[in-house]
Amino acid sequence: MKVLMILDDIWHPAEVIERGLASMDKEELEFDLVRDGKDILSPEFVNRYDAVVNCSGNAVNASNTHPWFEQGVTEFGPEEFRDYVAEGGALVVIHSGLTIGGDRAPVPAYTEVVGSYFTNHPPRELTQVSVTEENEITKGVEAFSERDEHYQIVITAPDARPFLKTESEHGGVTVSGYTRCFGKGRVAVLTPGHTLAVWENPNFQKLVKNAIRWAKNG
Repeated sequence: MKVLMILDDIWHPAEVIERGLASMDKEELEFDLVRDGKDILSPEFVNRYDAVVNCSGNAVNASNTHPWFEQGVTEFGPEEFRDYVAEGGALVVIHSGLTIGGDRAPVPAYTEVVGSYFTNHPPRELTQVSVTEENEITKGVEAFSERDEHYQIVITAPDARPFLKTESEHGGVTVSGYTRCFGKGRVAVLTPGHTLAVWENPNFQKLVKNAIRWAKNG
């Protein structure tokens, strides 16, 4: 399965995920990493892949804070994300991919398809991630604890089906994984993933791989 992974922004450098992927048993998954979506992605490019994983916020890359989405310039932006899934695409959104949009800088088309947006997080601390519903994504996954950014999100999709929760001292208990369908496609969301410790954790790696397979098998 060919997987397009979009990564690298000012607060989430690509190296974290690259090192995590290096330790992962990728099985049948073949990852192609794109660090500058603004000038590489187009609908035609994206359609070469079986699934898309977005781990990037709205910045060109880690050294350029200019917005990735620029009207009249960006060929694959919020509307294209929405249309890609609506037409049967497979989308997995992890951690910083949730920072696009929200009350402060709305990106309606992106939030429409993803079904949630990031609001804040407490200082990095030990977080406990555990399964709340058994499904194809949580198969073989055990609870785990790592130091991470405990994302707080607002879920906007009425059909979002949570399957994971995260607990921490200052972040409380929140939904940290859910699935939804959008048009002919599928979306899976995972909020953990700021630190290398999380990306190297075998249970998180299982979640990522299972989420990709679930999204594609719609």
